[in-house]
Amino acid sequence: MTPKEQTHFKILRAIELNPQITQREIARMLGVSNGKVHYLMNALIEKGLLKIESFSNNNGKVGKVAYLLTPEGIRNRMALTKAYLARKEAEYEALWVEIKALRQDADQVTETHAAAPAPGAQ
Repeated sequence: MTPKEQTHFKILRAIELNPQITQREIARMLGVSNGKVHYLMNALIEKGLLKIESFSNNNGKVGKVAYLLTPEGIRNRMALTKAYLARKEAEYEALWVEIKALRQDADQVTETHAAAPAPGAQ
């Protein structure tokens, strides 16, 4: 998964969890500028993965905006989720192998030092 796909995944997931999330909140969550989020969300809209719904307040003025995943957006998010999960599982497996190797090394060092006579002892 590329960094761009990872960012798209995080945006789509945030919107799916909270359709009324603001671009400012997404920017804060991702640690990027508001302008970058605006650009990325427009790209998702152009791809047909996301659409905007406007809600009127009592005066008939547009008050709130909600972002909705399109059916294609949901399929895309699921594909990105699977790729993200596969990458995280591979990282987990690699870390587990490294942890086992480090434990074996630590055990060998402990055994070697325990078997060796103390300096000056005879």
